[in-house]
Amino acid sequence: MMSANYISTLMLSSSLRYSITNNQAALSKASTEATTGRFADVGLELGATTGGDVTLRADMSFADQLVDTNGLVAGRLDVTQDRITQLSTTATDFLKDLIAARSTDGGGRIILPPASSNLQDLIGALNISYNGSYLFSGINTQNQPITAYAAGSASKNQVDADFAAAPPAGFGFSQSSPSVSSITPAQMQTFLNTTFDAEFASPAWNTNWSSATDQVMQSRISTTEIADTSVSANQIGFRKLAEAYTMMADLGNANLNQSTFQVVVDKAIGLVGSAITDLAALGGSVGTVQQRLTTATDKLKTQKDILNNQIVGIEKVDPTEASVRVNALQTQIQTALALTSRLQKISLINYL
Repeated sequence: MMSANYISTLMLSSSLRYSITNNQAALSKASTEATTGRFADVGLELGATTGGDVTLRADMSFADQLVDTNGLVAGRLDVTQDRITQLSTTATDFLKDLIAARSTDGGGRIILPPASSNLQDLIGALNISYNGSYLFSGINTQNQPITAYAAGSASKNQVDADFAAAPPAGFGFSQSSPSVSSITPAQMQTFLNTTFDAEFASPAWNTNWSSATDQVMQSRISTTEIADTSVSANQIGFRKLAEAYTMMADLGNANLNQSTFQVVVDKAIGLVGSAITDLAALGGSVGTVQQRLTTATDKLKTQKDILNNQIVGIEKVDPTEASVRVNALQTQIQTALALTSRLQKISLINYL
């Protein structure tokens, strides 16, 4: 027995609309792949091997973060190295001034201006900040490391108190007193080697001068390396310069007798000469870290390139094949739209 199958225009129209919807979704995927050169849905395409791809991307992201971090660290180290070099140059020039002033009449008055200026420059250099962090504060990067040496400051008050203390620890009068001229070389030598030296050693240095920590900043510069990437204001070279500049600026040198003045100058010459050596070693240490940082960054960039090539190899699609799919899908969609338009024009009225 034969039967007739009826196909309605509604069924045909619905089928075409469904086809258009699916093809549009496929077109979006194919267009993305043709444009980016990688799977539109990596997880769907790779299936069980997606985990390996995710691991590679995580490794590349970590390497990328380290490269960015190293850029910031390099900037900090560059500024740090510049300041160390600047302080070393200033100290070298000051050493020449000290030698010249030692046997010069009025040498105390001559050396006072550069000593005062150098002390302020030292404090300013150690208080420098970079990207909102103080470079010489150790791990206490939010606080300025060195207090100002000025009237009313803890450092100035303590030096004044030490000088005015009763003998033998002090002299029993202030630096501006005419009695300064009565200080003997032996008295000055004792004061410098005991009370005054102690002001630039712990704990007095950390109480009156510095809020920096001895512990310095550390940074991961590669997947396997961690390096010290800052310098503390508590370094011995900085303390020696602070002591030398302070003794030449604020121990009443202009009124000292020549023999006593020479004791002060000789002590300062020894401190500055030793500080220059310390700063050279410190600059060398910073330079070593800078070289390690450069090497580590270059290796990270190479690692990033290798990881990226592996990821591309896993996720890549043939752009030519994706473009062919785009054209085919566009043709199918256009055909379906044309058929849908024709179906919508079919009406029984046309046959009545």
